[in-house]
Amino acid sequence: MAKQMSLIIIFGIVASLLSMALATPGTTTFYTSYVPSACYGNKDNGVMIAAASDPLWANGAICGKVFNVTCTGPTNPVPHPCTGKSVVVKIVDHCPGCGGTLDLSKEAFATIANPVAGIIKIDYRQ
Repeated sequence: MAKQMSLIIIFGIVASLLSMALATPGTTTFYTSYVPSACYGNKDNGVMIAAASDPLWANGAICGKVFNVTCTGPTNPVPHPCTGKSVVVKIVDHCPGCGGTLDLSKEAFATIANPVAGIIKIDYRQ
């Protein structure tokens, strides 16, 4: 029984490390006007949503994809903006020329960081 528990613990640690290793670094800002969106027009998709920057947009192929986003640190003088939480968001819009990799809804941003920061470093993964 102890051997099985050890294997389960080791598997859990390896899975966690692999999950972190697959995350992509980037930056995020936030926005507050959610409808209409480039992916869904006037359909309301709730508030745990995001817009994709030009490099991710791929002519809308990213629409509907879900990402786990975690704050990793500040990009400006706001000290310690991260809450320590992660958020899962659905891509519903395009943010051409936006200042980050992803543009989170204000509610999603506030889950992972202090909105006063405005822009933060993130890790994200699908």
